[in-house]
Amino acid sequence: MNSDSLTPRGNWGSKVAFIFAASGSAIGLGSIWRFPIMVGLNGGAVFVFAYILAVILIGFPLMLTELTIGRHTQKNPVGAFKALKPGTPWKLVGYMGVFTGVCILSYYSVIAAWAAGYLYKTLFGAFRGEITWAVSDQIFSSFAANPLEVLLCFFVVIALTTFVISRGVKGGIERWSKILMPMLFALIIIMAIRALTLKGAGPGISFYLKPDPTKITPKLFFYAVGQAFFSLSLGMGTMITYGSYISKKDNLSSSAGWVCFSTTLVAFLAGIIIFPTLFATPGINPQEVQASTGLMFQVFPLIISKLPGGYLFGVLFFILLLVAALTSTISLLEVPTAFLIDEHNWRRGKAAVVIGTAAFLLGIPSALSNGASPFLTRIGLMMKMDLVFGNIMLAVGGLFITIFVAYAWGIPQALKEIAQGNRSFKVKPLWVFSMKYLAPLAIIAILIFTIILA
Repeated sequence: MNSDSLTPRGNWGSKVAFIFAASGSAIGLGSIWRFPIMVGLNGGAVFVFAYILAVILIGFPLMLTELTIGRHTQKNPVGAFKALKPGTPWKLVGYMGVFTGVCILSYYSVIAAWAAGYLYKTLFGAFRGEITWAVSDQIFSSFAANPLEVLLCFFVVIALTTFVISRGVKGGIERWSKILMPMLFALIIIMAIRALTLKGAGPGISFYLKPDPTKITPKLFFYAVGQAFFSLSLGMGTMITYGSYISKKDNLSSSAGWVCFSTTLVAFLAGIIIFPTLFATPGINPQEVQASTGLMFQVFPLIISKLPGGYLFGVLFFILLLVAALTSTISLLEVPTAFLIDEHNWRRGKAAVVIGTAAFLLGIPSALSNGASPFLTRIGLMMKMDLVFGNIMLAVGGLFITIFVAYAWGIPQALKEIAQGNRSFKVKPLWVFSMKYLAPLAIIAILIFTIILA
């Protein structure tokens, strides 16, 4: 019998295991699906550079902070704030993170379901031969508008996610992450190289890598920080939970650095794949498709159709894309599951099934909002869910976490925890400055700007 089902908590088998699992949390569709959409919506290369800056100045310090809270308390987000400041309202920050994670899981799993559906379509030859943009667009539109297909794939994703979480930390999350994430890296690199060699890729490369100062707007920085929060799984307690399984001997700073680097690299490569292909494919007006939620699923079949051995390559890619998506849904489900285990003494299997079922029911409207339901499609429910929970709520959560560490728990206490396994904390000045001043002020400014726009 799986030992994790009998004991409340688990631990990573090694530092590498944590890096793969935490990177998997971010490297899924947050980087591959959402990042190119944000680039297309916000001026191309200027957004890429704004995002990288946001990761360095805000993302990395906050990730390190969440890992520090988690390892110090060995608890979920709610339990962590209770342990550090018992009898205070700070625990509400933990509850907010758990709720936000469930909401993101509900619509994010729909995108993962699309990956599952496209794996099925690839297996049965839907993308054999030369695929045009019009054909690819029609295939995606028909699939997303078919409620039976989408809901079935959605159920499969939630069921697989629930199964992995029920197996525990080592037997579930770690085992999936250590083997398949390196394979995903390899395939993404190969596809990026292929995209760069397409005839006519030059304009796409320029759009993606050559900044246009006229595209810089205040809104761009809001979305850049929001994407950093989303892609790094920050602001909702995921990294607090993952940090609670880290050994005291591990270097938290380097662990956070590796996760940020790998996540940013995959997001960057996803853009390298998407935009040269968009601009190189005849019959496409890139300006009309850059903001589409189905962007990745419309573009990848075009690449696959151009590759030698494209059928086999496509099958392998969508298998690994689904796995990458699952590593993210797994991290989202682990947070509320750990909460029920730690705070209410639930068995892991029961907690995973209850939360997984709730996420499925909550996600049905999002699953139907891409053509299956005219009303939900018209109001753009999925994109609105992403704006509220994938941007605003994550930013609010990150703001409270920075304020908590800087002014409630205290910088000295956090530094003591960071020092375990890392006696020479070389980026200490950056971390302290970001926690006390830069991160909270930047997040407050972004939230004010968002309220004004609304």
